[in-house]
Amino acid sequence: MGGEGATEPDGADDQRLPVLATSFPGATALGRALADSGLTIAVAESCTGGLLGAALTAIAGSSAYVRGGVIAYADDVKAEHLGVGRHLLATHGAVSREVAEAMATGVRTRFDADLGVAITGVAGPDASEQKPAGLVFVAVADPSAIRVIRLDEDHGRELNRAHAVEAALRLCAEIIRDLSGTGQVISSKEEGSPGDSAAVDLDDGR
Repeated sequence: MGGEGATEPDGADDQRLPVLATSFPGATALGRALADSGLTIAVAESCTGGLLGAALTAIAGSSAYVRGGVIAYADDVKAEHLGVGRHLLATHGAVSREVAEAMATGVRTRFDADLGVAITGVAGPDASEQKPAGLVFVAVADPSAIRVIRLDEDHGRELNRAHAVEAALRLCAEIIRDLSGTGQVISSKEEGSPGDSAAVDLDDGR
């Protein structure tokens, strides 16, 4: 029942709503890879505001491998909830390789996940000369290393966010393939004391 002026749901409106599993097919492929390998994932997002987590959990059965996530928009949230050093934030700024790496490591530890994924960047349109719109760092921490992708092209706010999510999905899938190919897929539940993480630069030309 509705009062005067109330509107009934319109099926045509549903057609305008985004279907995340369709918009980000990489989430389905990554979910299958995570399930097959027995690995888990956790996400820390700034400029994407939870879009990566939404894409991952749009897949049925994702509770088997998604541990959780943090939308760390503010610097104090990055520091307090992900353990990002305040000196890193002050020295390099929130949009930096160093902070992305720290976010990925922090969320992996916080949620006891095998892969920790972080996205931090400038979605736009507001930006600065030093940190232009479209500058995004995507970092993934696995049991033995941290890999980073840098995106530089400005496609507009929504597409910048979408490209960052696609880059994160692709990088995670590549890491799982690499670990599987070398026989190094080890769940965090089976780890001993982890060694020092090594950062690997993977510049993305898109």
